[in-house]
Amino acid sequence: MTASFVIERVIRAAPDRVYAASLDPQLHVRTMARYGETMVAGPDGGIFAEGSTVTWRARHFGLPFHLTSVVFDLDPPRRFCDRQVAGPFAQFHHEHEFDEHPDGTLMRDTVTLRAPFGPIGSLVDRLFMRAYMRRLIDERGAILAAEVERA
Repeated sequence: MTASFVIERVIRAAPDRVYAASLDPQLHVRTMARYGETMVAGPDGGIFAEGSTVTWRARHFGLPFHLTSVVFDLDPPRRFCDRQVAGPFAQFHHEHEFDEHPDGTLMRDTVTLRAPFGPIGSLVDRLFMRAYMRRLIDERGAILAAEVERA
């Protein structure tokens, strides 16, 4: 079963600044420090570009995970997407959108995911995976916002 959720956050900064910050791998690592996430293999040139791949290592539920994703559909400063090409999910797609807002930028994260393992994965998703991922993406957005607004 495929699940999706949307998280919106207003950030007091221009869309081009929020967009650029969202494509910064080192900032991504800082936003995910709580999960011990590190970049195992990063993008050429140190910044995400069209077709960049990255492999992350993190610990969730006490277990180590590796996830490789590709960045695509870059449309600066409005949107970009990333999706898992190898990792723990049967499917993982993350659309990042940045719209002008009277207070700066409306950042919208739309995540679509499907847990592995068929019916068992669907049960895990319904019981806690979706809520866990929603909280993780929301926390990441809050840290990103604080860093961009502080700069």
